[in-house]
Amino acid sequence: MKGEKIMKKHISILLVLVLLATVLVGCGGAKYKDGTYNGEGKGMDTIKVSVEVKDGKIAKVTIDEENESEGYKEPAIEEMPGKIVEKGSTDVDGVSGATVTSNGIKEAVANALESAK
Repeated sequence: MKGEKIMKKHISILLVLVLLATVLVGCGGAKYKDGTYNGEGKGMDTIKVSVEVKDGKIAKVTIDEENESEGYKEPAIEEMPGKIVEKGSTDVDGVSGATVTSNGIKEAVANALESAK
């Protein structure tokens, strides 16, 4: 009987902790306000992007305007938006051979996200 009460008490405490953890994680999930935000960054030239935020997270990054060097920019233009969306952050590695363009895209997205906070 006594062991059963102790077991019920432990289960109750465990359930409260699980519920508390769920609430805390749920509240911390949304980093940004939903909407579409524009930003600019500096690569070889100005890079303009739009960032769509959905459910508080980066849902889509679009390169709207750029005048980067032909033959170098393509990997960054193709890969960086997907990397940023996948990680949900601009804290991603740039594309080798297109470092300046990669950094410009990251800067543009970061600037756009400033408006989403």
